[in-house]
Amino acid sequence: MVGYDPRGKDAAALSPKEAALAGSAGGMVTRALISPFDVIKIRFQLQIERVSSQISEGKYSGISQACRCIYREEGLSAFWKGHIPAQLLSIAFGAVQFTSFEFLTEGVHKRTSYDSQTAGVHFVCGGLAACSATVFCQPLDTLRTRFAAQGEPKIYRNLRHAVFTMSRSGGIRSFYQGLCPTLLAVFPYAGLQFFFYNVFKNMFAPAPNAGNSGGNLQSLLCGSGAGMISKSITYPFDLFKKRLQVGGFEEARLYFGKVRTYKGLLDCAAQIAKEEGPQGFFKGLSPSLLKAALSTGFTFFWYEFFLDVIRNFKEIRINGLPQDPKQR
Repeated sequence: MVGYDPRGKDAAALSPKEAALAGSAGGMVTRALISPFDVIKIRFQLQIERVSSQISEGKYSGISQACRCIYREEGLSAFWKGHIPAQLLSIAFGAVQFTSFEFLTEGVHKRTSYDSQTAGVHFVCGGLAACSATVFCQPLDTLRTRFAAQGEPKIYRNLRHAVFTMSRSGGIRSFYQGLCPTLLAVFPYAGLQFFFYNVFKNMFAPAPNAGNSGGNLQSLLCGSGAGMISKSITYPFDLFKKRLQVGGFEEARLYFGKVRTYKGLLDCAAQIAKEEGPQGFFKGLSPSLLKAALSTGFTFFWYEFFLDVIRNFKEIRINGLPQDPKQR
C-alpha cells in the first residue's frame, strides 16, 4: 500500500532515499510511455480555435487527425518533443512527491490520532506532497511545455539554448510562469489521485489468504480510475497553466494559428470564456484523460512495483535467501 503503513513489517520499512528511488524510477518509466499523449494534449490546450472534427477551424481537429498531422509534418520524434526536460521533471517530481508523501503520512501516524491509511489523510498528504514537488520542479515543467508547443522551425535548439534564451529574455520569473494556477490545481488533483487510489485499493482488496495475486494489475487499474476522475474535476486549471507557460513564446505559436497574450490567471480565464466559450476550458480533455489514466495508473503501478523490489531485496539482505521448500 502507498504511504506509511504502521501494520507493515519493520524489516521492510522504507527510508526516504528508498521512497525517492522508487518514485524516480516509476516516474521515468511512466514518462517514456505517455509522452505522445502529453504532446497532443498540450497542442490542443494551446490552440485558440475550436478543436472539433465536425467544424475545422484550427490546425488540430481531433486525436487521430493530430497524430497524422504531427507525424507527417514533424516526424515520429515529435511525439517525444521536450522529452529530456520532461524526463528530468518526472524523475524529480516522483522523487519529491513520494518521499514527501511517505514522510507526511508517517508524521500523521506518529503525531496525531488519525490512521495514516485513510482516504482523507491521503487526500491532504497527497496534495501537500504534490505542491512541494511542483514548486521544486516548475522550471522543468515550463521547459517541457515550451518544447512540446513549438513546431518547425524550432525556436529552441536544445535544453541549454532554451535555458539561456529564457533567462536572457524574462529572467528567473519566466521559468515560473503559470505557477499560481498550477498550485491551485495540483493540490486537489494530486489529493484526489491519492484519495481515490486509496478508496479503490480498499474496495477491491483481495481476501487476506489470497496473497498478492493480481496486485500489480490492481494498482494499474485503481490508479487509472483515480487519474481520470481527478483530471476531470481539475482540468481547467491545467489548461490555464499551459496557456500562461507559453507567454512571451508567441513567435513559435504563429505556425499553429491564433496566439493570445494573458496578463495573469484571471485575465486568461476571462479571455477564454469570452472568445472560446465554456467548452474552451476543456480543450484537449480527451487526450488528457487518456494520458491521466495511463500516467496515474503506471505511476502507482511502477511505484509499488519498485517498492516491492526494494522490500524484497532488504528482506533477503536481512534474513538471507529464502529456502527452497524442496530442500527443507
